[in-house]
Amino acid sequence: MKISKLAANLIGSEIIKIGNQVNDLKAQGAEIANLTIGDLNSNIYPIPDLLKEEIQKAYQNNLTNYPPANGLLSLRKAISKDIKNRWNLDYSENDILVAGGSRPLIYAAFKTIVDPDDKVIYPVPSWNNNHYSYLTEAQKVEVETTAENNFLPTAADLKPHLKGAVLIALCSPLNPTGTMFTKQQLAEICELILEENKNRSDGEKPLYLMYDQIYAMLTFGGKHFDPVSLYPELKDYTIYIDGASKCFAATGIRVGWSFGPSLIIDKMKALLGHIGAWAPKPEQEAVAVLLNHPEKVDKFVNHFKGEIAESLTVLHNGIQNLKHKGFSVESIQPMGALYLTVELDYIGKTKPDGNVIADSSDLVFYLIEEAGIALVPFSAFGNSRNMPWFRASAGGVSLDEIKNMLPRLENALIKLV
Repeated sequence: MKISKLAANLIGSEIIKIGNQVNDLKAQGAEIANLTIGDLNSNIYPIPDLLKEEIQKAYQNNLTNYPPANGLLSLRKAISKDIKNRWNLDYSENDILVAGGSRPLIYAAFKTIVDPDDKVIYPVPSWNNNHYSYLTEAQKVEVETTAENNFLPTAADLKPHLKGAVLIALCSPLNPTGTMFTKQQLAEICELILEENKNRSDGEKPLYLMYDQIYAMLTFGGKHFDPVSLYPELKDYTIYIDGASKCFAATGIRVGWSFGPSLIIDKMKALLGHIGAWAPKPEQEAVAVLLNHPEKVDKFVNHFKGEIAESLTVLHNGIQNLKHKGFSVESIQPMGALYLTVELDYIGKTKPDGNVIADSSDLVFYLIEEAGIALVPFSAFGNSRNMPWFRASAGGVSLDEIKNMLPRLENALIKLV
């Protein structure tokens, strides 16, 4: 049977493939530390009490009909106030769009800006930009980053590709690495974008910046920086992606928001109105109440990110301990989000059964079976399968699970020759 070319050539998620194997083995009784998912174990990391209470209250009050297409006014006002107080960003409720998590908003931003064959620039590794580029038929420009720069693109990396591009997609703290831009790194990129737009003709589409800061509140020691705070002139060109899913451990609540230039936000609203990607009304109502209690937000986030930081630090120290023992491993000091960037340089080594580890996916499945540890290779984020770097997420496992898995990892790596 014939189907659309888009569907026929769509690539499935490598993360889901790994996750399915993990779930199958766990169903058979296997003990597996699942470090794959950018999600949170809600028994370890429950949502804020106030958020839970307000969701329940909203359902009891029968707030179960359609929400406004751009989100509840009460929520958009609360977001406007919060981003002003938190990041000193001035956006009215009319320049804010609420949707069912950040994914529909990213897709809508791509579809609003990008025509077929338009050039889109993004770093690799990065989450899902390759798939959104495919869905919009973009001419994708993947900028390879390095461990030396914490897998973040520099202005020098991006500069050769700007001519004719319509969108740069950036994220900080970055999924999958958990690393984040310094003020200087981001400022240099902002200056490039401003200069490029200054040189474009009136009839030419601008170069827009989509800035995903969904993890902005989950930073460990360092400060989060954003484009418009650094350069107010970028307000006409920057589309922010944000939401409740990560900072409030509320991935299943499905409340995300975007803010940016009125023209772009209005068109994103119209597009999502046809798709119907609204966040549920009770959840919107509850998030609005929570955001109007900033002291409770800060108390929750500080405790939550402290626990995540502890888990990531224990994992990082465990990898560094293996490195000191002579193992071919490395990790980057955790800076934010839920993730640790880990290098396991064992591609090409031979397993106990005599088969060779051919690529990063082979190593992933070897560690699942031999050590009960599941990681995501950077090939799931646009890099080559020969690249020995991996994302380890601390959100789905307890601190004890991380401590218990480290000896299993050591034993599995010893067996590779």
